[in-house]
Amino acid sequence: MEKTEMRMKPGDIVRHFKGNLYQILYFAKDSETQRDVVVYRALYGERGVWVRPMEMFFSPVDREKYPDATQEYRFERVEKSPKDA
Repeated sequence: MEKTEMRMKPGDIVRHFKGNLYQILYFAKDSETQRDVVVYRALYGERGVWVRPMEMFFSPVDREKYPDATQEYRFERVEKSPKDA
């Protein structure tokens, strides 16, 4: 089975399991910890830019905490990036 993070790339539109849409801007590395991170922008409200550790971004939804979530993963792609068209 293909890993979720291997299928996504910058430009992709993703849905958070709570419903909001975001666009992946970059995959980067934290200069202090050397951890891989995802830089992404909210596609609602003030369109803030956020950073999250890659392992958390691509993690499965915690079913104990969110038993009614409809997605398997915290973020799932909903549209392909323009490069894939």
